[in-house]
Amino acid sequence: MFKKSFAALTLGAALFAGQAMAADYAIDKQGQHAFINFKISHLGYSWLYGTFKDFDGSFSFDAKAPEASKVSVKINTASVDSNHAERDKHLRSGDFLNVDKHPTATFESTSVKSTGEGTADITGNLTLNGVTKPVVIAAKFIGEGSDPWGGYRAGFEGSTTLKLKDFDIQKDLGPASQEVELILSVEGVRQ
Repeated sequence: MFKKSFAALTLGAALFAGQAMAADYAIDKQGQHAFINFKISHLGYSWLYGTFKDFDGSFSFDAKAPEASKVSVKINTASVDSNHAERDKHLRSGDFLNVDKHPTATFESTSVKSTGEGTADITGNLTLNGVTKPVVIAAKFIGEGSDPWGGYRAGFEGSTTLKLKDFDIQKDLGPASQEVELILSVEGVRQ
């Protein structure tokens, strides 16, 4: 009986060890190795770029089972910075981000689907300006490994395009400026 139980326990441990185990990562906010940027057409003549300087979040990831990954991000919308103080004041107003009523935006993944070697579509719920909508982020795995400080890191980039009106941003900036592209670069430290 002992031999059978021991054999079953050993087999179970071997099977469990062979399963993919997702690791948890904290987005490297302290070292500023993560960015949430955006670009939008200005009248169809040029691109206006900006960033959110204050955000935090986490993700779980295992390269052997990317479909088991999860992402959670919280953005301080008042941290928007387009390199122009008056424009940033307008972006924080009720015409756009309405930061007095909605000081945070969030993203919570609901599924991850591998689309090729090192790429995936991350589907999740984005809450922005008090509106929650599903979005898909086209993500690319950049790399993972040990860092010089004794930690372990993983990094990704991704992008998605949002229609302003989908998030109750009614300010009409003209036909060339109905959508904004979010460009994400995220490095996480394994916990």
